[in-house]
Amino acid sequence: MTNPAQHSTSIFDSGLRESAFALALAWVLTMAAMQPAQAQTFTVLHDFTGGADGYQPVAGLTKDAVGNLYGTTYLGGEGGFTSGVVFKFKSRDSGWILSTLADFGNDDNGYNPESRVVLGPDNAIYSTTLFGGVGCGGNGCGTVFKLVPAASVPRTARNLDAKTVLHRFSGPDGAKPLGDLAFDAAGNLYGTTASGGAYNGGTVYELTPTADGWTHKLLYSFAGGADGYQPLGGVILDQAGNLYGTTQQGGAPNNYGTVFELSPSGSGWTYQLLHVFKNPTDGGWPVGGLIFDPSGNLFGTASVEGPTGGGTVFELSRSNGTWIFALVYGLPAGNGPGPQASLVMDAYGNLYGTTTDNGADDVGTVFELSPSGGGWVATILHVFSFGDGGLPISSLVLDADGNLYGTTSEGGMYGGGNIFEIMP
Repeated sequence: MTNPAQHSTSIFDSGLRESAFALALAWVLTMAAMQPAQAQTFTVLHDFTGGADGYQPVAGLTKDAVGNLYGTTYLGGEGGFTSGVVFKFKSRDSGWILSTLADFGNDDNGYNPESRVVLGPDNAIYSTTLFGGVGCGGNGCGTVFKLVPAASVPRTARNLDAKTVLHRFSGPDGAKPLGDLAFDAAGNLYGTTASGGAYNGGTVYELTPTADGWTHKLLYSFAGGADGYQPLGGVILDQAGNLYGTTQQGGAPNNYGTVFELSPSGSGWTYQLLHVFKNPTDGGWPVGGLIFDPSGNLFGTASVEGPTGGGTVFELSRSNGTWIFALVYGLPAGNGPGPQASLVMDAYGNLYGTTTDNGADDVGTVFELSPSGGGWVATILHVFSFGDGGLPISSLVLDADGNLYGTTSEGGMYGGGNIFEIMP
């Protein structure tokens, strides 16, 4: 078994984002622009060991209706299989219990999951693997899979729940599925691939359930020019069925990424460019996806640059048929990318997010942005030291009491990341 501690998180190794992270930031600023944390309680709930529980949870967590948390790890697994797991994290009176739901082997059924899980309308678990399937030089171009709740199927050593592959990517239909999946009201599933498609610039796809399985439909192939390149954050849907997402690169003239919309039109989909990032003023290379506020405005993050060098948080609001970009906050710079994940918003309109390579030890922070007087006030909720976790690439999740839960991709007791909680 390869020593997991020697393996850097895959987004730095896979080449998908190398161009984004190859350049060092031009300057380093202090964290003084952000308010110090108020009374917060940070707790590590689980350190991943690299065994059956997995290693390096690159993606974030998903919460069900009763407060259980679900997630994936990029590495680790039972019986010497080191290609990742799907896990459930259940709260008990005496603490939390982690159980492994699925264990991946290096085969065409998929391995190395690097996206969050989504709970479907049938209560099953859906997500993607970065590799497996067919094509892509023998490693496979990735898969979309489904896990049936364990109570209804017999357990085996390798596959603790019933795992079904919904689609195996082959390249022309997309490759390297990343980002969150999204269901529409009819039960169709939507997602993005970071590469592949007609121009190898990534795709947006739809999976439709049928009596014989699931049917894949390619909705859009990114050309890598003005329309964008490498959609890494998945898509979200509005009530009209329009899809919204980001691309890490592309966009004329500076290649710093885009925000896009796809709208159903007749038998196809119509692409609309909502914003092109310019880098110094608004940030660049948006890795994370988007979220809606209750008014239908879009919020997201850009991982680098911006007015203070550490990436940005931005808003897009609709006005007279167009979308208006507004800079919410410029994050202080560190030694690498800032926010690489989507945001989460609470009932009061506060935004929460993570950064990966800044803070006192340049291994990441958790921050809050609160609306105040027409602007936003930033507060650091936690600064990671690597001993308590590091490089939180993932999005956060909120419970009904306002507690935040997330994962770090590295650091912690065994070097392979952890699950943490921040209580207000």
